[in-house]
Amino acid sequence: MISIAKPVMGEEEKKAVMEVLDSGIIAQGPKVKEFEQGFAKMCAVKHAIAVTSGTVALHLALLAHDIGPGDEVITSPFTFIASANSVLFVSAKPVFVDIDPKTFTMDASQIEAAITPKTKAIMPVHLYGMVTDMKAIMEIAKKHDLVVIEDACQAHGAMLNGTKAGAFETGTFSLYPTKNMTSAEGGMITTDDDEINEICRVIRNHGMRRRYYHDQLGYNFRMTDVHAAIGNAQLAKLPDNNTKRRSNAKFYNENLKGVTVPFVPAGYHHVYHQYTIRVPDGKRDALREHLKDNEIGSEIYYPLPIHKQGFYIDMYGEQSFPEVEKAADEVLSLPVHPELSQSDLEKVVETINTFMVKG
Repeated sequence: MISIAKPVMGEEEKKAVMEVLDSGIIAQGPKVKEFEQGFAKMCAVKHAIAVTSGTVALHLALLAHDIGPGDEVITSPFTFIASANSVLFVSAKPVFVDIDPKTFTMDASQIEAAITPKTKAIMPVHLYGMVTDMKAIMEIAKKHDLVVIEDACQAHGAMLNGTKAGAFETGTFSLYPTKNMTSAEGGMITTDDDEINEICRVIRNHGMRRRYYHDQLGYNFRMTDVHAAIGNAQLAKLPDNNTKRRSNAKFYNENLKGVTVPFVPAGYHHVYHQYTIRVPDGKRDALREHLKDNEIGSEIYYPLPIHKQGFYIDMYGEQSFPEVEKAADEVLSLPVHPELSQSDLEKVVETINTFMVKG
């Protein structure tokens, strides 16, 4: 079976974990600090704050920017539900805009129409490893005095014109096992803002600036040194693994027939957390079954957009975003992870081409 995703773990991760277990310092400690420093360097920012998940990173970033009841956050409905749910966690309202049909990321040209007096932030989602149109978004945010929180949970190492995902304002990342790098489970917040960095660290640790003195309501959002040890080993592998993903994507781009391959505009550095095609003419589900019959994994990210989820309809009523809905009917993600062999890639291409062109 050619799997849709495969965490790349080796002796380095095993050794790092055992060193932590042998040290007796298992909770947040020196390995977390090392991981934060390395991640900040990777993103070319001053600060990185390690937390327990990507969802927590989003939640904490919103809290740090004092977003709460009565506020609105503009985001995409075509993403994993945690993006929008994190806005609900702080009792704010997610306001959706449609996507660019070529990149699957937020259509920046629609943002200003969604801004109201209650709008406090824009949360672009760097979907599939592709940075959103951050040049346009940052200009809109500056014009309207809005916070920008990047959902970069799928975009470790992605860039736009040389600027890394997570370096435009406040960034958030997931370190879930299937991401381009992992800490087994975890998340990271990135920022150049000293005040946001300080607030995140205080809230992350029960509202404490010094032990057992609680200045505000906080949470236990801390990462352990066990997870950070894995993260350190993974961070060292990220450049090579991203290069492999991009190489695999290039092979697909050059050889797949009958489907629409990912579009990457000039200046964008896609890291292919997912390699996502469009399948025309209502053939997507049949192609997926054909792949399954040939022992090739695939997945639909995402079959039901957030605005179509039951409890979002209950809260906000029926909404329509045509490009999102069309994408949900056509997208299919293929194996692109670094562990694929050349024969794996060739089998995926041959299986798809046989179905789409010769079938």
